[in-house]
Amino acid sequence: MLLHCTQKLSAKLPEVSAIPLENLSPLGSWHANLYRYDRRQCVLFCHDDSRYCLFLPGLVKADFAELGRLHREFFLASLMALAVPEAQLKRLAMLLGPAQFDLNTDRSVLGSLRTANLDLSWLIHDVHALDCNPLGVSLKLNQRPTTVKGRWIDPEKMMLERIMQLQ
Repeated sequence: MLLHCTQKLSAKLPEVSAIPLENLSPLGSWHANLYRYDRRQCVLFCHDDSRYCLFLPGLVKADFAELGRLHREFFLASLMALAVPEAQLKRLAMLLGPAQFDLNTDRSVLGSLRTANLDLSWLIHDVHALDCNPLGVSLKLNQRPTTVKGRWIDPEKMMLERIMQLQ
C-alpha cells in the first residue's frame, strides 16, 4: 500500500522516500495530509482513483510511527461498516501489503483533499475533534458526490466496485 504524503505530514513520519515509489497494490495508492482541528493533529486520507476519504483525528507522536497500520485498520473498519463480506475483507487485507510513504503527490488528488477538508470542517464544526466519531464522519464524507477532472463520481460506490473487482 502506497501513501503519497504532503511535506507537512512527511515531517512527522519516520521513513518517507524522496524518490517516487512504484505502486504494487492492486487497489491503488492514497494521498494523505496533516490538518489541525481544535489544536489536535488529524490526518485525512484520499484514495487516488475513487476519492474515498478517511479521517483520523487526534494523533499523537507515537501514532505517526504506526500510521500505515492505523490507515489499514481504519480502512478495513470502514469497509466492514459498508457491509463488505468478511471473506472479501480478509483477501483485501492480504493484498494491501506493507505501507510505504513517498512525496510524489498529484495536484488533482490534493485538490480533492482540500475539498474534502472543507466538507469535513462543516461536518464537525459543532463537535470537538476528539469527540467526533471518525468512522461516521468518514462514511458521510464518502457519500457526497465529487468531481475528478470534470467528471462526477460517487466515492463510496466507486471504492466498493473496485473491491469487488479484486475477486
